[in-house]
Amino acid sequence: MTQRLTREKWLYVAIFILAAALTIVVAALLLNINQRKQEAVQFPLKVVEVAPGELDPAVWGLNFPIQYDSFRRTEENYGETPYGGSEPYSKLERYPAMIRLWAGYAFSIDHNEERGHYYAQIDQENTERVQIVNQPGACINCHAAETPGLIAEMGWENFNRTPYNDLKDQLHFGSSCADCHDPVTMDLVITRPAFRNAMEQRGIDLSQATRQEMRSYVCAQCHVEYYFLGDNKVLTFPWSQGLTVDNIEAHYDSYGFTDWTHAETGAPMIKIQHPEFEMWSTGLHARSGVSCADCHMPYVREGSVKVSDHWLRSPLVNVSQACQTCHNRPEEELTERILTIQNTTASLLRHSEEAILAAIDAIVAARAAGVTDAELEEALLLHRGASLRWDFVSSENSTGFHSPQESARILAESINLARQAELAAYKLQAGK
Repeated sequence: MTQRLTREKWLYVAIFILAAALTIVVAALLLNINQRKQEAVQFPLKVVEVAPGELDPAVWGLNFPIQYDSFRRTEENYGETPYGGSEPYSKLERYPAMIRLWAGYAFSIDHNEERGHYYAQIDQENTERVQIVNQPGACINCHAAETPGLIAEMGWENFNRTPYNDLKDQLHFGSSCADCHDPVTMDLVITRPAFRNAMEQRGIDLSQATRQEMRSYVCAQCHVEYYFLGDNKVLTFPWSQGLTVDNIEAHYDSYGFTDWTHAETGAPMIKIQHPEFEMWSTGLHARSGVSCADCHMPYVREGSVKVSDHWLRSPLVNVSQACQTCHNRPEEELTERILTIQNTTASLLRHSEEAILAAIDAIVAARAAGVTDAELEEALLLHRGASLRWDFVSSENSTGFHSPQESARILAESINLARQAELAAYKLQAGK
């Protein structure tokens, strides 16, 4: 009897071990199948060898058809959002205050809502800003996929200082796969020297960047504030003292940099470009480790695998994938939250514009009354500071969403500085 029980005991043990072994084998097999499916999308059997320097997205698309199909959709017009979208309307017509705020600068002639990445080179070639002003080749850096090749051929400084019109006939592609990916490994890479130079200046070793960091860094090659340094017009990011608007202003003030002289007031002005990376860096999403791609290129399911959606666009038209992945709230509630932030920021922008226009009027009136430029120096610098801050938020394409509190702080300072400029000019006028 005891012998029979012992045999049954070992039989149960053997069955348990066999079941456990089969479970492990099946789990390993399923994992392998899933990995192979992932690899089938991420690294398919190559149809073609993509050579270094290949710029045509259609060639890359032979190996990565899913990503290419979504990237091609950047050519589509998905319409307007309340403060953006892909409809290229004139911002000067919608916000006519901009004409006077940028008086004497090319942006007061032509400034449209941007379209998708497909149009980066097309829209630049057609804007009046490159037709009425002899712009340097530095302008091409973020608008044409040919940029890295031209830099390698011409040299960094020579490329930047060569007139845009001398190079434009060599440009045929806007944004391309090659701007962000290594053609062999498909790793994310930095292809623009200005970003690399700026990060080195900040003491950041890009070779140590994580993949999640790179999912923002490849965007930060272009979606940033920049200026052209020196006679060679070298594309430079003003990050020597940090990424906030105050840091950037201090960088410019440290050597008296000026983009243009305001046509009405004579103030030495700064034109802020599109500081999305800088504004995002001050926000909650950045502090939480959320990258640009997480919201603008969210993962999408293709069968049993997921890939990044390469139809880069406003998350506001894709809330379910861009936002609900992390925020388990109804889509209507998330949309309302976004629009509350943007409506508040837009209201502050309009108040800031009113304040700066009032300051311009006061400075013009003071000069007409006989106040000298030397006497107006304080008011002119206040005008410069107010405009720089308004422009930092106005030209940043999230209408405050990337960093709501920082946007509100910057615009509050803009209004304050503009009113100080207005008051200073009126006091000088009264003294005359």
